[in-house]
Amino acid sequence: MMKKLTNKEKEIMDLFWQRGPMFVKELLAFYDEPKPHFNTLSTMVRILEKEGFLDHKQFGNTYQYYPLITEGEYGRKSMAGVIKNYFNNSYLSAVSAFVKEEKISVDELKELIKQIENA
Repeated sequence: MMKKLTNKEKEIMDLFWQRGPMFVKELLAFYDEPKPHFNTLSTMVRILEKEGFLDHKQFGNTYQYYPLITEGEYGRKSMAGVIKNYFNNSYLSAVSAFVKEEKISVDELKELIKQIENA
């Protein structure tokens, strides 16, 4: 199961998913004032690398980081973890909960079934 990103980590990953490979200095440029300190941002990027979200290429004394997974992959793996932990690994239980909580209508559920049958 994949680790859930903190809000700050998700913010960083969103920038990588939107912009592609970057040096920490380039990443810092996308932040509004007050910008995080360079060393703080660099530490967070290295943590994301250690956790398997990013990797790097070395250019002289600096590193260009890039995502190892797509945003879609992260979403799918996160959803699988939620279903495993909170719905006893039952996708049917998860969908039932959404229907009961009125997060998905019966009509939307029927449309989903049609899409699955046509796939």
